[in-house]
Amino acid sequence: MLKEIIGVLSHALVITSFVFSMMLLIEYVNVITHGDWQEKLSRSKFGQYLLGVLLGAVPGCLGAFTVVSLYSHGVVSFGALVGTMIATSGDEAYVMFSLFPFDAAMLTLLIAAIGLVVGYFTDVIFKKLNFSVKLELHGFEVHENETRPSFSPKEIIEQLKSMSFPRALLIGILSIFLLLFLSGYTEPQEWNWVKITLLLVTLFALFVVITVPDHFLEEHLWKHVLKKHLLRIFMWTFATLLVIHYLQMFLDVDAWIQSNIWVVLIIAVLIGIIPESGPHLIFVTLFASGSLPFAILLASSIVQDGHGTIPLLAVSKKNFVILKLINVLAGLVVGGFWLLV
Repeated sequence: MLKEIIGVLSHALVITSFVFSMMLLIEYVNVITHGDWQEKLSRSKFGQYLLGVLLGAVPGCLGAFTVVSLYSHGVVSFGALVGTMIATSGDEAYVMFSLFPFDAAMLTLLIAAIGLVVGYFTDVIFKKLNFSVKLELHGFEVHENETRPSFSPKEIIEQLKSMSFPRALLIGILSIFLLLFLSGYTEPQEWNWVKITLLLVTLFALFVVITVPDHFLEEHLWKHVLKKHLLRIFMWTFATLLVIHYLQMFLDVDAWIQSNIWVVLIIAVLIGIIPESGPHLIFVTLFASGSLPFAILLASSIVQDGHGTIPLLAVSKKNFVILKLINVLAGLVVGGFWLLV
């Protein structure tokens, strides 16, 4: 039993490391671009839908949070917000790309296209029905003096000489994982494109942690990525992998799913309503193991949005419910149709 748990733990560590590294990348790109491209895209109606699904398709919650903020300030329409939440998979997207990258890419393109269509028709129908979902606008909270990463060797050396605790801890965590990874203590043990990709991503994360300024590291990497997300992602990943492992030992999961496929579809859609990254992982893991058809993963991905709608709950509970009802309907229709054909 201990050997099995260690194996699951090793798998969870690899996935969590990839998730962590990719989240660093998203934060890094977001800060160095200062979101300049978002303003250009949001000038047209189609640009709003495109902006929404593009930000939604970005792994993690950042894109979804951004669109909720834009919607609450009247920059994008409710339809664009609906499209965003259909296109987003929250933190689970990182896990999907680490487990089945090709299928994850196809899924992301598909739900982004569905988001565009559903978002557009949401605005059209609501306009014809004269149904209002507008909010009272309020001011933006902006980082006025955001420090961009610098590549000056002198500044980097000075930062390392007076290294802060968060930087030292992050460098230590990534270095230990890198040593375990290269020594073959973690999966995958054979050198293939998956292992090479994981190595490159981890090296990039280490580069970011070493080179970024203290403000960027503490505000974005430490407070947002590590403290808010990393432990939760690891615990959900480990728990899900462990549950699936023992379920498959004592229960013929494949046979149960195949004989109750419509029940599984409804369960997946209902779980997708929860504004939380984690529960969706059970469907990701089952699909990765070959136990779940693509239609169920697709329906779940359409409805669930990680933490994306949590800020919307704070802004308008009514709009949260309306958005979720639309996405549930889209998930049932698309998932049911996919199962039939």
